Amino acid sequence: EFIRSSYFNKKEDTRFSSSVGKFVGFTEQGVKIAANWNKDASFLSAMKAQKEVYCLNHVPVYYTAALTKS
Repeated sequence: EFIRSSYFNKKEDTRFSSSVGKFVGFTEQGVKIAANWNKDASFLSAMKAQKEVYCLNHVPVYYTAALTKS
């Protein structure tokens, strides 16, 4: 799962989760920001592509490295 969070004053404002497939806001301002980001189809597709870039390519490497050390 790919998660990208945005913080302001040490509070989580917004979060993109690849399992949900959209941004979710946790504060009043974060809800407004998430709504704007969810309207932008190209930005959403770019965030969904980040799962393939980071997770699918790097998880097997880190997983096998962790198994060989334990």
